[in-house]
Amino acid sequence: MTRTVVLTGASGNLGRAVATAFASEGANVVLLDLKPPATKQTFIQTNLLDAQSVQAAAEQTVQRFGRVDVLCNLAGGFRMGAPVHETSPQDWDFLFNLNARTVLHTAKAFVPAMLKGGGGKIVNVGAHAAQKGAARMGAYIASKSAVIRLTETMAAELREQNINVNCVLPTIIDTPENRAAMPDADPRKWVAPQDLAAVILFLASDAARAIHGAALPVTGLS
Repeated sequence: MTRTVVLTGASGNLGRAVATAFASEGANVVLLDLKPPATKQTFIQTNLLDAQSVQAAAEQTVQRFGRVDVLCNLAGGFRMGAPVHETSPQDWDFLFNLNARTVLHTAKAFVPAMLKGGGGKIVNVGAHAAQKGAARMGAYIASKSAVIRLTETMAAELREQNINVNCVLPTIIDTPENRAAMPDADPRKWVAPQDLAAVILFLASDAARAIHGAALPVTGLS
């Protein structure tokens, strides 16, 4: 049976790598983002911060392919910030919306389709940094910590209904944007998008059927 795989944040560097990896396995890949990605899979323009837009994307996916087998929440973002006592509501909301609220919206829209289809796999992207606090990263770390806790909670809620929910915790991903932002760093120590994609594919595979609620560090050489 050909699996249907839904990716959020599909136009980014990680989205392209994950889409290519799933397509190489013959999956139907559905890409959700505001702007069209460079890959040629099915694209549905979606505002992940708008619950109705995400619901519409889920309905279109099921209408076209009949089911949803894998959901990968790749959308997210990073921003250094002020100390906690100086953090603005705008910065706090920006990161929580981008990193955590998007997971809530996709869960509400796509989990019912998975339940109807008899099960599935969900892989979220947290952050290695979310495992402990760090200066001027309060809002980011809190939002990515929320992703880890949501992953664990969804796993507890859905494991007996044949849905595996896990997350990956990457360090810095080797992208052109990160290379430009940190020109003095050694990107060989970072995580290649293709390597992170391989871990995501594993968690979305039958080989990971016994794994529920894991937060798997993916740290490259760092």
